[in-house]
Amino acid sequence: MLLKFLLLPACLLALAACDARKTPDTAAAPPEVGVLTLRAGDVPVRIELPGRTAAFRVSEVRPQVSGIVRQRLFEEGSLVRAGQLLYQIEPGPFEAAYEQAQAALANAQAGIASLRGKAERFGELVKANAVSRQEHDEAQAALAQALAGVRAAQAAVKAARINLEFTRITAPIAGRIGRSSVTEGALVAPGQALALATIQRIDPIYVDVVQSSLELTRLKRRLLAGEMAPASTQVGLRLEDGLPYAHAGRLRLTEVGVDGATGSVTLRAEFPNPQGLLLPGMYVRAQLDSGVQRQAILAPQRGVTRDEKGEPTALVVGAGDKVELRALEVRGTAGDQWIVTRGLSAGDRLVVEGLQRAQPGEKVTPVAVAVAALPGAAAE
Repeated sequence: MLLKFLLLPACLLALAACDARKTPDTAAAPPEVGVLTLRAGDVPVRIELPGRTAAFRVSEVRPQVSGIVRQRLFEEGSLVRAGQLLYQIEPGPFEAAYEQAQAALANAQAGIASLRGKAERFGELVKANAVSRQEHDEAQAALAQALAGVRAAQAAVKAARINLEFTRITAPIAGRIGRSSVTEGALVAPGQALALATIQRIDPIYVDVVQSSLELTRLKRRLLAGEMAPASTQVGLRLEDGLPYAHAGRLRLTEVGVDGATGSVTLRAEFPNPQGLLLPGMYVRAQLDSGVQRQAILAPQRGVTRDEKGEPTALVVGAGDKVELRALEVRGTAGDQWIVTRGLSAGDRLVVEGLQRAQPGEKVTPVAVAVAALPGAAAE
């Protein structure tokens, strides 16, 4: 029994010694981290710019003659077609002026026949010296003066007819008409400051976005250098509530001048608007491709962090399975991945899992992670 008590401490000491020998081996095992092997490829560089919607066509309805509005013939806020009658100005005075001009024309035409006959007769008689040259010239001048009077009367009739037509104020374009600034009985006149109404066509509709002239210059330089290829003209849209717009648009123009006050350039896109969801003046965010980055590196956003200065960095498993800290330069996004233009190369093993276990300069055990296994990859 005494021997058992003496042997028990010795066994415990031996077991402790074995555990002590095993502990250093376990602690020395490098931690496992998930890595993704990067590849290079051509990637569209998508940017998001603020903008506002603008009507495709805008027309102000204005009077061309002075008069009293007799009728307003439309419903405010309704759709109107081009040429539709909107206002009727009292036509009485203009009808009288038109009839007076027609009478003056008839009076001017009445004496033409006799004057033409006299001029023709005097033309024959002057050859036989039956009338003097002066009488012949006076007859020709009287005919020319009468013909000029007829032309003046015809112009007066045309002007009177145009003024009479102007009493019917019609829609210059098709679209949705706003509220009316006048009612029946109002006196209107050409050149008045306030338009009678405004018509706007909003299907399709424009979206004007602004881009920094500095960014635009950089983009053009990269395109000229061959670093980037031209992108498609398709444009996406995000509304004020943050939800995407159902219809894609097309980029139509880029302004040729820079706004001196803001240092920005305006880009205009055109979007279909069949449901009238977009109204002029709405704030939106347009998503468009600025170009195609050649042989770019895509890095998952979860594998890129920011240092204390806000600069992007990443951890890479380098030679000897040691962790390296890389400073990056990124240029936009593609889905849930950063487009990296400096700091990473094709074939690099980017740490995307177990970042807290990876320390720069320390050895790790890299475990390959498939792109499909990353969160958000299915949606992308």
